Amino acid sequence: MAKIPIQFTVNGEPREMMVEPAWTLLRTLRDELLLTGTKEGCSNGNCGACTVLVEGRSVNSCLVLAPEADGLEVTTVEGIARNGKLSHVQEAFVQEGGLQCGFCTPGFIISATALLRRNPNPTEEEIRLNLAGNLCRCTGYDKIIKAVMRASAAMASGGAPAT
Repeated sequence: MAKIPIQFTVNGEPREMMVEPAWTLLRTLRDELLLTGTKEGCSNGNCGACTVLVEGRSVNSCLVLAPEADGLEVTTVEGIARNGKLSHVQEAFVQEGGLQCGFCTPGFIISATALLRRNPNPTEEEIRLNLAGNLCRCTGYDKIIKAVMRASAAMASGGAPAT
């Protein structure tokens, strides 16, 4: 199949590349750009391991074709920390133990970041609802929910906004 050109911004860096029309954004990020923080879990949009931000919205990158990202801004988990400093969400996940094996963690961090950008002070119910598309087989979710609540509180107390 003939490749087509796309231009998009990934983690703040403009990119130009040739992609096959059937490549997913997930495949492009992991295999072509070597951004392996985005994980391939189910490949059908049910687990959230591949969640990235596209134009600030969380999406399952396994369901987006690479050509659909042409002209758009994409942020992966590698782009959440700034200048070597973890975001409030990342720090809270560490502090609350909101990760175990780590496979699902990038997707949760991206989804939580998107939530806190839209709603900096969500209720526990709103957090659970917004993270419902991300599955974890290790933690039981309580520590993940506490981590998002901690990040929200840190942001509200005057810390720098989460990235």
